[in-house]
Amino acid sequence: MKAEAMLFAAVAVFFAGSAALYGLWSRDVTGTTALVVAFGMAALVAFFCLVQYRRRGARPQDRTDAEVADGAGPVEFFPDESLWPVVTALGFAVTATGVVYGLWLFLIGLGVLARGVGGMVFQYARR
Repeated sequence: MKAEAMLFAAVAVFFAGSAALYGLWSRDVTGTTALVVAFGMAALVAFFCLVQYRRRGARPQDRTDAEVADGAGPVEFFPDESLWPVVTALGFAVTATGVVYGLWLFLIGLGVLARGVGGMVFQYARR
């Protein structure tokens, strides 16, 4: 993940420079804020990739002398089908509808949404 970390770090540096120059020249708060947020998102992804690289070490994709066979084997855990994303989407829809129609529907939707998110988070906790 070293290559990905460096790529996103370069993107973050670009957005930081763009935000600084744009903020100085234009004095526009909205555009500067958008560029600062873009910098933060790119920096967050770069930080995540760097932490994963340091935690797990170099992958075959990171080495220049690697062969295709070096990347063979199980990749990751891919979960089976789940109904929790459907419950989460339903909870979000009811919550958004509750914003229009009233607090009682909003609270019901919030409960369904919380249950759906909790189900997705803890579905494979004992794996």
